[in-house]
Amino acid sequence: MRLTVVGCSGSGPGPTSAASCYLVEHDGFRVLLDLGNGAFGALQALADPDSIDAVYLTHLHADHCLDVAPMVVWHRWSGRSSRRRVPLIAPAGADRRLAQAYDADGAPLTDVFDFAVTPVSAVLGPFEVRTARTAHPAECHAIRLTAHGSSLVYTGDTGPSAAVVDLARGADVLLAEAAHPERDDLPPDLHLTGRQAGEAAAAAGVRRLLVTHVPAWVDPAAQLAAAQAVFPAAELVRPGATYVV
Repeated sequence: MRLTVVGCSGSGPGPTSAASCYLVEHDGFRVLLDLGNGAFGALQALADPDSIDAVYLTHLHADHCLDVAPMVVWHRWSGRSSRRRVPLIAPAGADRRLAQAYDADGAPLTDVFDFAVTPVSAVLGPFEVRTARTAHPAECHAIRLTAHGSSLVYTGDTGPSAAVVDLARGADVLLAEAAHPERDDLPPDLHLTGRQAGEAAAAAGVRRLLVTHVPAWVDPAAQLAAAQAVFPAAELVRPGATYVV
C-alpha cells in the first residue's frame, strides 16, 4: 500500500499546501481520502484524475470536500474523462450538499459520482474498510484501510476519541490530525493537539505516526515535537511525500 500526500494543510489551504487530500494506492486501485480546497489542482501533478477509482470523504467541512466541485468540472468538460461513475463514500446527505456547493440550483452530480453512505465495514477494491465516528461537531468518520496484512488509519478530524483509538489498534500507520496548539482554552471534541495525536498513537500501539492537518497559523515543528514527546516514531507529513505502508 502506498500513501501520497496531496494536501495536508488544516482548516483550509495554506501558502505551501492544499487542504486535506491523500491518495492511497494498492494493486492498481486508487482511492482519495478527502478532497479539500485546492487539492484537485495538486492532484493533477500526481495522478491522472481519470485514474481515481473511489473518493472517501471523512466529513463535509470545506477543507475536506470542497474540491469535489472542480473534479466534476474536469469530468464533464475536459474531454479526458472516461465518464465512468466514481464511487463517492461520505456521510448521509453528501449528494445534496455537494450538488449545492457546485451550483446553487443543486442539480444532481450523479453523472460523475455514485454516492454511498459511509459504512461501518465494507470492501473497496483491494481494501478491507472499517470506519468509526470521530469526536467532531460535524458527522465525521475515521477510516481504516487494510490490504495484504498492512493497515492505514486516517483520523479525519477529531478530538480525543476512544473509538478512533480502537479503530487504529495495531495499525502500521496512523495518519492523525494535530490542528490544535497546546493551550488551556481549547474547545472540546474538535481537534487534536500534537501531544494528543501522540497519545492516540501510543494507546493504539501503532508502528508509525504521521502528523497532518496543521493549520497555516500553527507552528508545525511544535506540533511534531509535542507528538514525539509521547510517541517518538512520529513524522510530520509534507505535500507530495509518499509513504509505503
